[in-house]
Amino acid sequence: MSMSEVEIVRIDVSTRKASPMTDCVAQEKPLHILLNRTHYVTIFCSPSNLKELATGHLLSEGIVKTIEEIQKIDLDDEGVCRVRLKSDIDLNKRLRLAKHFSRIILSACGSKSPYQPTRRFPMVESDLMVNAEVVLDSVKRLNFIAETFRKTGGVHVAAIFEKNGTLIALAEDVGRHNAVDKVIGASALEKVDFAKCFLALSGRLTGDIVSKAACVGLPIIASLAAAIDSGIAIAKRVNLTLVGFVRGMHMNVYTLPERMIL
Repeated sequence: MSMSEVEIVRIDVSTRKASPMTDCVAQEKPLHILLNRTHYVTIFCSPSNLKELATGHLLSEGIVKTIEEIQKIDLDDEGVCRVRLKSDIDLNKRLRLAKHFSRIILSACGSKSPYQPTRRFPMVESDLMVNAEVVLDSVKRLNFIAETFRKTGGVHVAAIFEKNGTLIALAEDVGRHNAVDKVIGASALEKVDFAKCFLALSGRLTGDIVSKAACVGLPIIASLAAAIDSGIAIAKRVNLTLVGFVRGMHMNVYTLPERMIL
């Protein structure tokens, strides 16, 4: 469980009363990912589904092309994940193509400059078409099945669904990027065909979120939240359907609406 109990004082301004009580808060811990003994990244995240997070992050950042390129993953109790790639992989070349190297990724969002993609993304090749009601129901389910969110309100949730709405993977994390990486990693470990699935999440549809989906070939992303211009621009560029504000009985389709069946 990625949460802990703390003692708080709840103040009710209307009754002018202060009551001591116990509350649940989301946890955040560092995950150190080593590639062939080289430190690649430290990610501050919710301490759950850590192998899936490491796997999904490497896939969504283009460090590994397929799950088959990973020979072994070991996770210890100190939050160190050791990933060994197959011997024919030129790790130095892959790292040179990466956005950063030996970095720290915080769970907090925000940057002093707009998102600027530093690599080319493959076109999303998929003939997937999904009933709009299935997408609506799937996104609605997120808050009901996200236990940590219900108890803390302090995490994001992401999930991957099949065309008919069957849940493939679900994850929660203090970072929206981490939640997406976790469900990508969990699905990849189960050999899921991403071209036949869609991603649902609670966070904003930014350029970096869309790029992660594009990198593994997910054709549709749907969110409770809004899209921003960087996300829309990349979605248009790579042939990905972007759906935001999935609430009530409505949704906003920003790109390629033909994948949504009415």
